[in-house]
Amino acid sequence: MTEPANSFLNIFILAGEASGDKIGADLITELKQVTKINLSGVGGDNMQKQGLTSLFPITDLSVMGIVDVIARLPLLLWRVRQTVNFIIRSNPQIVVLIDSQVFSNLVAKGLRKSGYKSSILLYVSPTVWAYKPQRAKKIKRLYDEILAILPFEPAAMKSLNGPKCSYVGHPAIKNPSTKTSPTNSNTIVLMPGSRDGELRRHLPMFGETAVQLMHSNSELNFVIITLPHLKKKIISATRNWSVPLKIVTGSEQRTKYLNEAWLAVCVSGTVTIELAMVQVPMVVAYVMDTAQNNVNKNLQVKRISLPNLILEQDLVPELLMEKPRPDLLTKEVKTLMDNPQNMREQFDGFSQILKKMQTGTSQFPRRDPVEIIMAHANYKK
Repeated sequence: MTEPANSFLNIFILAGEASGDKIGADLITELKQVTKINLSGVGGDNMQKQGLTSLFPITDLSVMGIVDVIARLPLLLWRVRQTVNFIIRSNPQIVVLIDSQVFSNLVAKGLRKSGYKSSILLYVSPTVWAYKPQRAKKIKRLYDEILAILPFEPAAMKSLNGPKCSYVGHPAIKNPSTKTSPTNSNTIVLMPGSRDGELRRHLPMFGETAVQLMHSNSELNFVIITLPHLKKKIISATRNWSVPLKIVTGSEQRTKYLNEAWLAVCVSGTVTIELAMVQVPMVVAYVMDTAQNNVNKNLQVKRISLPNLILEQDLVPELLMEKPRPDLLTKEVKTLMDNPQNMREQFDGFSQILKKMQTGTSQFPRRDPVEIIMAHANYKK
């Protein structure tokens, strides 16, 4: 592959939350393997370890739910203007916006209105297949291509007349489990989300569930896997929990405790794919805020967890709630604990998910995101 005359790929990459930060860091690593890059953008610890000086803290964008958005609206709108102005001034060859759908759309609109002519890619497809399918057509003028991390998304985007969409795989499939059977331990991993609103709605419920589970098995111990910037907040929120609890951060600790976990209790989202790839049986729960509850009434799909959506079957138990129900969550977890066959079915199902995610579909096979980016930046082999 030959490089352009200036020998550097001038690229702007933005990630607005933890999952996007991981995707961005992997992307930067892979880009560096094929070319020199001049990097700018917004990201967290992972992207900064790869050489990014973030335009502003990623935590400014890590919001979900109408209450959180309204509270931070002036700041978010300022960050949109700041991002657009920076990109227009620096004029990168290509812009890659990772997830953070509302913020990314506002940035893309601002860039198009300001006359930015180079390619804008959206990494992680919006869930047009689940909610407001008309969004697909509306964003067609914003993005030159969408890089989807779920194998069924390109076909859905095409059927809705959305932007060009390619399947590039999910970061979690790069290090799949080598287990041959479910782990037998007393460790239950709790993953209550990475946004402030999610933590407020889920941590108390997860704590009550842990206490109730201890009543049936006093040998259980619990591990909350979280992000470094959330650790103090979670320590404070869990200080009165009357169960054996560890709160861990960092990739090494994350890997260690996921490999040791008997099962997991988690919110819906990309973490369910991570758990599936390390073959940890799970119960998925999500407490909606008011706005999300209104959205739920118009959803086009009846499943909320990605493993179930990918397999098109009810592999993992999932609870979508208008208010916290620790009694229902405890019941589902105990049912899984008491049924090794159910755990085995999940374990085997995760292997099927891995195969689907490694290959993609016949119509949209898995592609290399670096090759797509290089093509848009006019690199030639």
